[in-house]
Amino acid sequence: MVKLRLKRCGRKQRVVYRIVAIDVRSRREGKDLQKVGFYDPIKNQTYLNVPAILYFLEKGAQPTGTVQDILKKVGVFKELHTNQTKFN
Repeated sequence: MVKLRLKRCGRKQRVVYRIVAIDVRSRREGKDLQKVGFYDPIKNQTYLNVPAILYFLEKGAQPTGTVQDILKKVGVFKELHTNQTKFN
């Protein structure tokens, strides 16, 4: 199973996170399938590759709690819902 979760990067006291699609059995810094975003909690900046995120969500990937909150704030789930109703 694939999850969308945060991968810690940066240095001490200056943490930044990559949002990655990764296998559930991999550890936090393990090999990811694809990098789909970036989150900096200090500057409160977010960059998301929305088409890639939608692709993984449509294939059944589960976001973690924190990633789900980030995606809700941006409105990715609204796009996912409109894409699903478009094809059904």
